[in-house]
Amino acid sequence: MTWCGGRPEPAFEAPWHAQLFAITVALNEAGHFDWPDWAERFGATLKAHGLVKELDGGEDYFNAWLETLEGFLQDLGVAEAAVLRELKEGWTRAYLNTPHGAPVHLAAGEVAR
Repeated sequence: MTWCGGRPEPAFEAPWHAQLFAITVALNEAGHFDWPDWAERFGATLKAHGLVKELDGGEDYFNAWLETLEGFLQDLGVAEAAVLRELKEGWTRAYLNTPHGAPVHLAAGEVAR
């Protein structure tokens, strides 16, 4: 970790990166999948995306991470594609309707399922 001005640089560029990582770890620890299976799938996603362009370890990397997790959870029967799509749409609406700098919240009842 690099120190800058006496403070460590954040491990994640954006809060959602950290949250996505934590969700993945929690799902693994809850027994929904084995880490080697996750690593194999994520590696395949990174390779597929890397063929188009190099990933920068930030937004691109975590978009690939999210893509992998969504597909994996669908394959395992833990999540449905329609529910994931509704959640994304709800969070997108919430983000677009939140003033800059304010926390983004998904309104109660935003997603029916």
